[in-house]
Amino acid sequence: MSKEESHGQAFLDRGKPYRGTFHFEHTRDGLEILLQVIHDIEHESGHRPTLILEATGHYQSPVVQFLEEHHYLFIVINPLISNRLRKTNLRKVKTDAADAYLLGELYYREEFEPFKKRGVQLLNMRYLTRQHESFSKMCVQTKLQFQAVLDQVSPAYKGVFGAMYSNVSLRFLHEFPTSSSVLQVSEETLKIKINTLLSSKRGRSESWINERVQRLMEAAKQNPFQQTMYESHLINLKILISLILQYQEHLSELEQTIDALATEIEEYDLIQSIPGIGPKIAATILAEIGEVDRFDHPKKLVAFAGIDPSVFASGKFTATRNRITKRGSRQLRYALVMAVQCGLIRSRNTRIKEFYERKRAEGKPHKVAVVACANKLVHWLYAILNSKKSFRPA
Repeated sequence: MSKEESHGQAFLDRGKPYRGTFHFEHTRDGLEILLQVIHDIEHESGHRPTLILEATGHYQSPVVQFLEEHHYLFIVINPLISNRLRKTNLRKVKTDAADAYLLGELYYREEFEPFKKRGVQLLNMRYLTRQHESFSKMCVQTKLQFQAVLDQVSPAYKGVFGAMYSNVSLRFLHEFPTSSSVLQVSEETLKIKINTLLSSKRGRSESWINERVQRLMEAAKQNPFQQTMYESHLINLKILISLILQYQEHLSELEQTIDALATEIEEYDLIQSIPGIGPKIAATILAEIGEVDRFDHPKKLVAFAGIDPSVFASGKFTATRNRITKRGSRQLRYALVMAVQCGLIRSRNTRIKEFYERKRAEGKPHKVAVVACANKLVHWLYAILNSKKSFRPA
């Protein structure tokens, strides 16, 4: 599988390739070539063939959807598995045609489970939660740039509205970016402006508005930059404010959509019965795990999250300091660690807190103890998702 095309190799049986390697593009005409090859194999062998392909992010999506439309059984494998087999060969060969042949050989060497289609809801949730994470990171970077510029324009503004990134705070700063612009208008004008910027859903008392105006006036008088020397700072400040407001709006919309999708799934409320797991973390965990019956043992789910310890032993040497593998879903791994940390805050999750303290008493560093708690959390999640029963705090 590659971005716009794929290579394939058909087999009638182990060690019996059918014809040579074929090639097709990820277009309707190209996929018809794949379908014709499948029909030829079906006619030659007398039964519907199974297809095996390598996971390549979203590049395999056109082929996967095409195979699902035609109801063909297919297997999606982790590239790490095929790469392991490739390294067993003495010759170092890496071509698309060689990889296609290798996948055929791999099918006869190991047993793989057919691809289990995730529900549309879970797939949508996965895309949305990952998009939310991406937007959140971009928003954080924009806020850091904003802080750097604000320090050079109006450093005293930070404590005026309390919540720096609230809608009213950012919109006010967009219209009054400098101290001179604040001092040039009357206090009554500032009160009216703040009142108009406040959301109709959440009004504020007159005393709250008066207090903010007094803070504004004091901050403007104490500001060392009454007039900024660099016009570029003001331009950047307004651009960054607009970006932050847009990011916050998009993130709010994503959160509402994710919550609407998640509430239709029974397990969404069940896993939130674990203290430390809130709506956002619960949605991410469900979206990344997908259908739990893909894993016949909790340790496989631990490996999928990439929090299983690596093992290294050679001869008489056995490593005692082993890092986690960090393979599988990075988003799931992050959500699990966040759930543990939230559970430890103010001892919300007494069971995870006791387990953490026990690991610390054994001499484990903080991060090692947190990962051990995440491992324990996975076992609880596996039990909840399979039994459809809530978490028992004690």
